[in-house]
Amino acid sequence: MKILLVEDDAQISALVIHALRQAGFDVDHTDNGLSGLEKATTGLYDLLVLDLMLPGLDGLELLKRLRERSQATPTLILSAKGDLNDRLLGFELGACDYIPKPFYVEEVVARVRAALANREGIIDQSLVVGELRLDRISRQAHWQGLNATLSQREFSVLELLMRSPGHIFSRKQILLHVWEIDFDPNTNVVDVCIQRIKRKLTRHQNTLADLPIDSVRGVGYRMNKGV
Repeated sequence: MKILLVEDDAQISALVIHALRQAGFDVDHTDNGLSGLEKATTGLYDLLVLDLMLPGLDGLELLKRLRERSQATPTLILSAKGDLNDRLLGFELGACDYIPKPFYVEEVVARVRAALANREGIIDQSLVVGELRLDRISRQAHWQGLNATLSQREFSVLELLMRSPGHIFSRKQILLHVWEIDFDPNTNVVDVCIQRIKRKLTRHQNTLADLPIDSVRGVGYRMNKGV
């Protein structure tokens, strides 16, 4: 599988290229939106990994021009612009996934594999693990007949856990991914956020035994594969 990475940050590019090549992908790279557009229009790539803030031509305009030319290469957006409006616009232009920075390269590889596996053209706007579904557009979680609208932080935490069901994320990892801060042993913001999510997903329920998020004592949290 051949991937085009359009990213102007040299350090990020090196990390992503190394991880993707280690995973067996053929990776081409450019650090400019105009050259990215030129390369992407050739149709030689199975997937486009695209930053938004690029010199020459920004990523959203690049994606728009590709779609105007009927170029339907699946596109995964990497961006520091992670608010809802940016996500919505990216999906409206045909992106199949949107990963906010900072991120873990292992997660990028996993999402690249998922995008390639689903490159038949159906854009999935939801994450599903068992009975739990997370709508990436509306930020609503659906579980056992309940609908819960999440805040941006709650959404980001739940999305992180659902991307890798069964994987234990430490509080440090969650802080870095969602709050973009290094570990502070005196903060409990992760635990508070998890509790808010749990309350929203279990309101009016009589038992907490089947909550979809597991707390791993002394380590962190994981999404239960059996939800």
